[in-house]
Amino acid sequence: MDAFPAFFPLRDRRVVIAGDGAPAEAKARLFEGSPACVIRLHGAAAFEPSNYDGADLIFVASFDPDFAAAAAAAGRHAGAPLNVVDHPVLSDFHTPAIIDRGAVVAAIGTAGAAPLMASLLRAEVEMRVPAAAGKIAVLLGSRREALKEAFPDLAQRRAFLRGVLAGPLAREAAAGSTEVGLAALDAAIAAGWNGRGRVSLIETPAADDLLSLRAVRALNIADVVAASAAATAVIDHHARRDAEHLPIGQASESVLAEIATAGRLVALVGNGFAPDLAEALAAAGVDVEYLRAAPAA
Repeated sequence: MDAFPAFFPLRDRRVVIAGDGAPAEAKARLFEGSPACVIRLHGAAAFEPSNYDGADLIFVASFDPDFAAAAAAAGRHAGAPLNVVDHPVLSDFHTPAIIDRGAVVAAIGTAGAAPLMASLLRAEVEMRVPAAAGKIAVLLGSRREALKEAFPDLAQRRAFLRGVLAGPLAREAAAGSTEVGLAALDAAIAAGWNGRGRVSLIETPAADDLLSLRAVRALNIADVVAASAAATAVIDHHARRDAEHLPIGQASESVLAEIATAGRLVALVGNGFAPDLAEALAAAGVDVEYLRAAPAA
């Protein structure tokens, strides 16, 4: 790891942006809607050290290298972490490509070596971060103590939260108001742990990018994965690294039912699933979803 990623809380923080033009405007857009106090410095005001007093973060953004160097020198007097756009040698930190979901933020960086590559990777990751992730995180945070009390066992709490994120409650919370989301979450907490797992039957796609987003998310959170040889690349790209791997030949109806009824999530990737498999698993008290791949062009 060449650079350590960190998140700076923005509430009641002072962010100073020095510069004009597209680079400065791009940095200002990053903080739109944030709780930070954003100060803009233009022209000669950027060269006055006292204008940076009290800053918690400083950004210098300009196409003019002389302006950037002078503003950076003035900003250094504040002692705050400082970033100079397109000048990594002058910067204390590098700004990553950001996925903003409010309370949930994902960042991809290349230690300043290849910002364009970070932007391209962001597009791949962004598809996997639900639009309502921030809203759901706020709801869960408001019930943190209730969750600990209801599920003192960490494994059960993790399984419950995973079910919230992957199940209908998350969709209800995303579609409704905060009050609706809290009511749904409170009802789920009151219902307690029921140990109900799920088996996702995922068709092997003709190409990796034909896998549906729902199938990708099912693989991301699966505790156990079983796949045919043709699906090896899909597993390598999308399954959790710590997921347990089950040989496809051992993924019988009874084994899958036993794993899922213990509250675990299973992803079975292949083709030609027995037509009665889903019915048999459902009859055993297991949630089942069949996720088909998109047709090849």
